Amino acid sequence: MPRTNNTHISVEERVQNALDEIRPFLQSDGGDIDFVSYQNGIVKIKFTGYCATCSKSVMTLNGVGEVIKKHAPEVVRIIE
Repeated sequence: MPRTNNTHISVEERVQNALDEIRPFLQSDGGDIDFVSYQNGIVKIKFTGYCATCSKSVMTLNGVGEVIKKHAPEVVRIIE
């Protein structure tokens, strides 16, 4: 039975769910994203593949942040 209340799912799991939502778009351009850590409201991610050297990675990071915050509102900052 699917969970309807995100408060019972850890922040890390919700961040992973957000990244799973984003991943197909990044992979279609030859990139990917890895979850590194979560601590004190800050999520650290790592771009891989083409995303690691793309000149638009700052814009991508902003979009990633929006999706992560939708899944885990307690996240206050996303860093690479």
